[in-house]
Amino acid sequence: MRLRRIEDADVNGKRVLVRVDFNVPMKDGIVTDATRLMSAMPTITHLKSAGAKIILLAHFGRPKGQRVADASLMPVVAPLADMIAAPVEFAGDCIGPAAEVAVSALKRGRVLLLENTRFHAGEEKNDPAFAAELAKLGDIYVNDAFSAAHRAHGSTAGVAELLPAYAGLAMQRELDHLGQALRDPKRPVIAIVGGAKVSTKIALLENLVTKVDKLFVGGAMANTFLAAQGHDVGKSLFEADFADTARAIMEAARKHGCEMILPVDLVCAREFAPHPDTLTVPVDAIPADMMALDCGPATVDALADTIDACKTLIWNGPLGAFETPPFDTSTVEAAKYAGQRARENNLIAVAGGGDTVAALNQAGASGDFTFISTAGGAFLEWMEGKTLPGVEAVTD
Repeated sequence: MRLRRIEDADVNGKRVLVRVDFNVPMKDGIVTDATRLMSAMPTITHLKSAGAKIILLAHFGRPKGQRVADASLMPVVAPLADMIAAPVEFAGDCIGPAAEVAVSALKRGRVLLLENTRFHAGEEKNDPAFAAELAKLGDIYVNDAFSAAHRAHGSTAGVAELLPAYAGLAMQRELDHLGQALRDPKRPVIAIVGGAKVSTKIALLENLVTKVDKLFVGGAMANTFLAAQGHDVGKSLFEADFADTARAIMEAARKHGCEMILPVDLVCAREFAPHPDTLTVPVDAIPADMMALDCGPATVDALADTIDACKTLIWNGPLGAFETPPFDTSTVEAAKYAGQRARENNLIAVAGGGDTVAALNQAGASGDFTFISTAGGAFLEWMEGKTLPGVEAVTD
């Protein structure tokens, strides 16, 4: 796979359609977290300096093909203009006369934001007519929204078939780091996968056991694996219907030479509430009237020793019910340790997924990781080994 990079394109004087992810948190018409706006800055800055006419495409919310007032991208204009220290034009539609007039008036080095692509039903249907209307507005297409790359929509896949298509700098950074962690990693590689249900991560686990050297499973997912091994997990959350699946994954790991690692001790409580009475027990001694809600200290120590023996870490999902203290302890301690190793340049540490980002932020370890993906679904599908339409469109 060879990524077509925007640095290789001649954009001087060209109309460049850039797909960005501006689906930002917003309250009362005010952007409350501008992280996704900031991620688009490198590509916008590059195109400005190269003399391009920059036309931004983005979705916001789920208006389902209807024009919904509170799903407008207009509130993004002011914070975006502040970031680039220059005016940002806005068009009240992403296709049709309003968009065409705004694009025709755009000068080199200036930025135009088009209205929410999801105001048109053709966006999510990847309707060829809608994609063609978008393509009329540009000479070159750039996808800089990895987080939307798993969707075959008009603005992520359809238009890319009609114009010369390239990856933006944010997209490149994401794929370069993920490739470094999984496709061409420094070995040994350990994957940490947590969360509540095995059923939501079957494809992820099945792919990882063929790619990594060690796989640690935590969170309530681990209860299903422990139950599949014959342990009594008391009142713990687990999926009895997926015991055979868990055993099949463990057997696949054995066949591929991947060491499967499960907790050796667990923190249990009789109620799932903040700061209840807890009991830490080995995995073969969970009381019948208690539930396992976090990994214990012996598990964290063993995980740290395993991390020490590895050169690359991929992390998705918390190790316990981290939203409710004290069941965030194992996640926080393991994240801090992995972050320290990465900070000392002894570990390439890559993480992704919504709960994962929140957990690492809670641990104060986000800044120490080599790379943290905020892409959510696209990150998971990439880790599952799936082909992402938005990535495929900008690769040879």
